[in-house]
Amino acid sequence: MAGSWLDLSWTRAGIALSDSHDAAADSGGTGISTTDESGPRRRRLLLVATGVAALAVLTLAGAAWLGLKAAAISTDLNAANELVPKLRNNVLTDDGNAAEVTVRELQERTSRAREAATDPVWMMASAMPWFGANFQATSEIAASADDVAKLGAAPLVGILKTLDWKSLLPNEQGLDLGPLAAAQPQLASAALAVRQSSDRLNGINADALMPQISTPLIHAREQLQSLRVGLDSAADAARVLPGMMGEKSSRHYLLLIQNNAELRATGGIPGALAVLNVDNGKLSLDSQTSASALGAFNPVVSVDPEQSSIFSARLGKFMQDVNLTPDFPTAAQTAQTMWKKETGEQLNGVLSIDPVALSYVLDATGPVRVNDPHLQEISQGNLPAELTSKNVVPTLLSDVYSKISEPELQDVYFAGVAQEVFSKVSSGSGDTKKLLDGLTRGASEGRVLLWSSDSDEEAVISKYTLGGSITGTGISPAHFGVYFNDGTGAKMDYHVKRTVQLIEECPAGGYSEIKVRITSTNTAPKDAATSLPEYVTGGGAFGVPAGSVQTNVIAYGPVQSNVETVLVAGKKTSFASQRHSGRPVGSVTVRLAPGESSTVDFTFGKIVQHTPPKLSVTPTVQALKDVVLDTIPAQCQPSA
Repeated sequence: MAGSWLDLSWTRAGIALSDSHDAAADSGGTGISTTDESGPRRRRLLLVATGVAALAVLTLAGAAWLGLKAAAISTDLNAANELVPKLRNNVLTDDGNAAEVTVRELQERTSRAREAATDPVWMMASAMPWFGANFQATSEIAASADDVAKLGAAPLVGILKTLDWKSLLPNEQGLDLGPLAAAQPQLASAALAVRQSSDRLNGINADALMPQISTPLIHAREQLQSLRVGLDSAADAARVLPGMMGEKSSRHYLLLIQNNAELRATGGIPGALAVLNVDNGKLSLDSQTSASALGAFNPVVSVDPEQSSIFSARLGKFMQDVNLTPDFPTAAQTAQTMWKKETGEQLNGVLSIDPVALSYVLDATGPVRVNDPHLQEISQGNLPAELTSKNVVPTLLSDVYSKISEPELQDVYFAGVAQEVFSKVSSGSGDTKKLLDGLTRGASEGRVLLWSSDSDEEAVISKYTLGGSITGTGISPAHFGVYFNDGTGAKMDYHVKRTVQLIEECPAGGYSEIKVRITSTNTAPKDAATSLPEYVTGGGAFGVPAGSVQTNVIAYGPVQSNVETVLVAGKKTSFASQRHSGRPVGSVTVRLAPGESSTVDFTFGKIVQHTPPKLSVTPTVQALKDVVLDTIPAQCQPSA
């Protein structure tokens, strides 16, 4: 069965052995003379023939035994594999009792398979040259399956029966974080068991095995890797989340609401600000203001010189520009420092979210009514009285600018909507699973970002997309990044559609090359200069004609690679070339009139990594699936 722990269609492995030994026996038999000879010689020949026959019988018996064991292992592991979806469904439906029964059956199957794969005859076969590696790999697969069932699945079922996931949904009384903290040791133990099993299988040389063994081995590795990532994440969350949610003492985070209508590398300009207070899981917002209200910082906040060189000193001068860098830890620390300089308040971290992520939250909580009289007065009935997952993005990123003329009031409306949404979440209403799924989706797309001033917590967060780091151990050695910074000084990015694609080139001189292709289209109406509000178009204030969009396009490659060339509309062009923590950075500026499209190609060479490339992009108004296209593999001729 494809994808099973082990599809032992070689269960008649003994056939190959018996065939070879049959031939040997036949050969030996033909060597016995039928002529009259002396008694001692006949006795010696008889003894040899008897020995050969006995060896053949033992070989045949051993091969038959191995065949039976292989069939038993295959049956049990295939049955165990079929139980995995059932167990997954038990967990997703929060049915602890059913999960317990399923795990018990799973353990019975994997235990029998492991016992058969450690049979003395099987272990002897594992020591055989050439063919023995297949027996050994089967033993490793069976052992890994059994360890995962006993040391991984069983503890998780125990957690499922004691941890009420609905208790993790915020409510007016806060969260009961005790069960999650109590589950951490079991989660860590399960994660360790899976990690060890994964390492065990990864250490097997699949190229040396028969296809009947190597194929299921590769599938087993993929299954374990997926489980490994999930369990490591759960264990890490259980370790840091209770403290960050204020289990023992309240926490205070700067909330940045990124506006994707005016792009910054991590998403959008952080126009609306607030302080998010978390006390034992209970959420509240206060100190609502706007980035523009903080003004310019003089002297500027000190920022990593390497990044200041790439993105200018504006990183430390304006709150609106702290995230010109795609490295969220840098942006967050700068924002925290600015907040302390302005207010004297030392915060515990920074949380960022954009309107698209808010739509994911509203999909779980249901619609939010805009009840604040001040917000109703600001909108003057021109904006929806009820925000839903369908209308919150166009409302906040487009309609608010055409219906509210004063920028300061636009920021007030933004912050007010965030208050309404967080109040809805804090009330405890909504679907727990949908909320967790929505926040997970937002984090995976870079729309929800988190930084903690606690170094131990940050060390955990930075390993994940949620941390928004673009350097360090959590970054793939074949990681590419494409980031956008608005150069219009307005809100025109709502009207720009983009796609980003990696194109693999054939290796040259032992190195790989990858082209990063970015296509952008300004979909604003032809008369955008007059039909759109001046606050949206910029009115030409920064030298960009009204209705046009100017974007600084930045591409990052893997460490040790180089930006070789940049093409704009198929023509080679000059570009800024720099480095950030060893990663090459190339950037160009693109301007698009209404209806105009442009394609930029960055070619990265001298790539020494041999892992599949990964790509991160600035989260825009568009769905991520519409922006990031499938990688085009290289069509190379095999080397002679």
